[in-house]
Amino acid sequence: MTLVQEAGRRRWPWGKILLVALLVIVAGPILSPPLFRTFLFQPFSIPASSMMPTLRVGDNLFVSKFAYGYTHYSIPFSPRLFEGRIFGSSPARGDVVVFRLPKDDRVDYIKRVVGLPGDRIQMRVGQLIINGTAVARERMLDFVGDDPCGSSGEGRARRWHETLPNGVSYETLDCTDHGYFDNTNVFTVPAGHFFMLGDNRDNSSDSRMPAVGTIPLENMIGRAGLIYFSRSPDGVMRTERMGTVVR
Repeated sequence: MTLVQEAGRRRWPWGKILLVALLVIVAGPILSPPLFRTFLFQPFSIPASSMMPTLRVGDNLFVSKFAYGYTHYSIPFSPRLFEGRIFGSSPARGDVVVFRLPKDDRVDYIKRVVGLPGDRIQMRVGQLIINGTAVARERMLDFVGDDPCGSSGEGRARRWHETLPNGVSYETLDCTDHGYFDNTNVFTVPAGHFFMLGDNRDNSSDSRMPAVGTIPLENMIGRAGLIYFSRSPDGVMRTERMGTVVR
């Protein structure tokens, strides 16, 4: 499989060894230290298709809690013991990030950072525009399977290889020519906030929608890392996805 076809994921040669180690340390219900999960890596499961094809329903992954420092959202049950971030750093454009939804901070979302503070973001005929310049993309073979567009059974979607201005590349899906958010006004990202998009562009609730909006740095939980387990909704183990790093 070519590099373009696997733009969203990269296999670590020693991924299986790391997988076993992390499963023992983190995922085991008895051996999982709360401090490890709070400050280093926390497991998350993907319940929806908004980040396909990079992430699929049934993927289980570790999120790096220390990547951007810590807020009160980093602590179990999110007690407001302090404000702001400790050891804080900002996500880079292209990072796949778990964050708390500002309008309901009991809910975790996972999306890709495409807009940084001060950026002007727009969708125009389904293409991402950053600061007035269209983001480069190349047409790929259609994606087939795993119901990407919310239809019953296997689905099909147009697939693109998209490259952000900083060189980060990944795949996106396009379910329809005239999606509700294929054309938007220009969004200006406020200071301290980030603009998030799902890779499955016609099947994602993200910063294009008022219910989500731009995301404050304080709401960032961590950066998506290793996929340690994956099983399709119909129960098939996807071993080829285990031990890969989310890109």
